Amino acid sequence: MNIDSSHAPPRLLIVDDQPVNVQALYRSFAPDHQVFAATRGEQALQLAVQQRPDLILLDLELPDLHGLQVCARLKAQELTRDIPIIIVTAHGDDAIETQGLEAGAVDFIHKPINPAVVRARVKTHLTLKRQSDLLRQLAFVDGLTGLHNRRALDERLDAEMRHAARNDKPLSVLLLDVDFFKRYNDHHGHQAGDEALRRVAAALRGSMLRPADLAARYGGEEFACLLPETELDGALLVAERLRAAVEALQLPHGKSDAAECVTVSIGVAGKPGRPGGEPGHAWRAADLALYEAKRQGRNRVCGRPIPSQA
Repeated sequence: MNIDSSHAPPRLLIVDDQPVNVQALYRSFAPDHQVFAATRGEQALQLAVQQRPDLILLDLELPDLHGLQVCARLKAQELTRDIPIIIVTAHGDDAIETQGLEAGAVDFIHKPINPAVVRARVKTHLTLKRQSDLLRQLAFVDGLTGLHNRRALDERLDAEMRHAARNDKPLSVLLLDVDFFKRYNDHHGHQAGDEALRRVAAALRGSMLRPADLAARYGGEEFACLLPETELDGALLVAERLRAAVEALQLPHGKSDAAECVTVSIGVAGKPGRPGGEPGHAWRAADLALYEAKRQGRNRVCGRPIPSQA
């Protein structure tokens, strides 16, 4: 589970080409889980990247890919390798079970399924994943704001850019700066400044609508957001929503030349769906866009494309 959704219902992805099996599992988990379903292997791979489920229930017999192939590919990708996979199958062959465990599955459930057994197994592996995620967060959380930190952001951006290039998908990044924050600190004091940063972080977190989107503290009074599979135009709309959310806090800032309250300037950089570019290119483009937003008077959004070459 990611940092920003620790109190949300667990997210399950059911992968099975038989509607009756999907419906049975859905009925068992829908009351207290967020459930997604795929009937083909390629669809499952795509949904796993887009929705970042906390656990996957995977059938072996799929019309396009074998379940073991799906499992291996999920474990080979940075964005999905930490998702536990329980294989649900009618096969009782020990060799198949061994292959599944070697491919990265954490457990096997044999059909016909017993709903109580499935729920118990899922609960166990969700608990183990939650504990693993909490340990991982110690290294990837900003202590002041509770957002992801720069280390987590850099790792995700690197993985997302390679995913975007490999799959011909767009990608956008946002760089946000609290306007005239030094003046705010000098006038109100550092404790008030820290509280303002926490409030801004909460506004950003509350405005990120997709599980795959990431908000992070970039450093000091700077924040950053990562928007996978988002074109520049869409990212500009998200950035405007974030800017408005911070302004709506109405935190008084009498020393700002941009407004009478705390505001942010946002630089947006977008990469179209074609190969090329590196993480450094994304930040440089976002930084240039942020500079333009500040030059135009702050408390605004500006954007530019991420170049494919330096």
